[in-house]
Amino acid sequence: MRKLKNSELDRLSVDDFKEAQKTPIIIVLDNIRSLNNIGSVFRTSDAFLIEKIYLCGITAKPPHKDIHKTALGSTDTVLWEYAEQTIDVLEKLKSKNTKICAIEQAEHATMLNDFKVEPHTTYVLVFGNEVKGVSQNAVNASDVVIEIPQFGTKHSLNISVSCGVVVWDIFNKLSENLK
Repeated sequence: MRKLKNSELDRLSVDDFKEAQKTPIIIVLDNIRSLNNIGSVFRTSDAFLIEKIYLCGITAKPPHKDIHKTALGSTDTVLWEYAEQTIDVLEKLKSKNTKICAIEQAEHATMLNDFKVEPHTTYVLVFGNEVKGVSQNAVNASDVVIEIPQFGTKHSLNISVSCGVVVWDIFNKLSENLK
């Protein structure tokens, strides 16, 4: 087996990415502190053709060298918008018939492996602060809370890891619906 060179990967150009049909997933970052985490979410969003990212509250905005370090140019491809209040974004998106999903540990949460996707639905995935998680206001505004099952001694995953796990899972489930 031979590793492929970047030139062999047949990736989209920036213009082609912008024109491509997007995965019906919107990501909302609720007061994320780490610029590296923000950049990583952009990179994951680029990889799975995510529709849009909302950066809320204290979440930093591009351009910023520390976001760029992990985003590797994906801030130029993925559509994003800043909003001061997460709840305002969620109310706006809810009025557009999306399914709001807080990624959090909460009473009556649905485990990610048990979460079922519905056809013709746009999913809004809300990821929270590295210490405090998704705000209670955002949890209250959600249609469902999705929890990533964990089996070790720690109580949480890094937000960028959580984003990768959840986006990959939902992307796969949405892809299965298309078959």
